[in-house]
Amino acid sequence: LTSGRLNDYLADIEEQAQERFERIVEKMKRAQGITEQLKAENQMEWVARMNNIQSCAREIVNKEIIYQ
Repeated sequence: LTSGRLNDYLADIEEQAQERFERIVEKMKRAQGITEQLKAENQMEWVARMNNIQSCAREIVNKEIIYQ
């Protein structure tokens, strides 16, 4: 804290968490077959499934990176 490196450390953790989150979301979208076609045909289904994926990804990132 007194060395002035806390902000750099927190920024690095934030960047790692964001990158991991985005990778997990993309992987889960592919695994569940969520496509732009689904988004065009059934927006509410797409939103519900994406919200679920993002929630799951957030939990994974929190466990692996934030609260380790």
